[in-house]
Amino acid sequence: MTTNFLTKEGFQKLQEELDHLRTAKRLEVANRLHEAMEGGELIENAEYEAAKNEQAFVEGRIQELDILLATAKIIEDNGKPKKNDAIQVGTKVTIKEGNFEPESFVIVGAAEANPREGKISNESPIGKAILGHKLGDTVKVETPGGTYNVKITKVG
Repeated sequence: MTTNFLTKEGFQKLQEELDHLRTAKRLEVANRLHEAMEGGELIENAEYEAAKNEQAFVEGRIQELDILLATAKIIEDNGKPKKNDAIQVGTKVTIKEGNFEPESFVIVGAAEANPREGKISNESPIGKAILGHKLGDTVKVETPGGTYNVKITKVG
């Protein structure tokens, strides 16, 4: 089974989502199904079909979260990394590509990645490329759109 890297915050957020789905959302969908069944002919009942589809989605997401949380490896925040530490999942990094502005982000597991929040996946092209490198290294990043180099300007 694949290991899923999560921060403590990410693990908690997914656990809360799972708890909500198992309790409130399941009950809500069950009530919608019950109301739709009382609405008459089930074959022509669009509300019944919508509720069944939502039920399938909710159960699928519960199963997905169960597996994700069961295989999660919590990223420990051991404080600020030393200059010579290699970049790993959980490390905050600043990179610079050519004349572009520097970009800062934290490397996280794929389940927690959210570029808008400054969290990139360890499985993304940049994430994969810089893992194991150190401050000052110039790293080649290979993407479907081409290859480019970035310099690691700050770690931590």
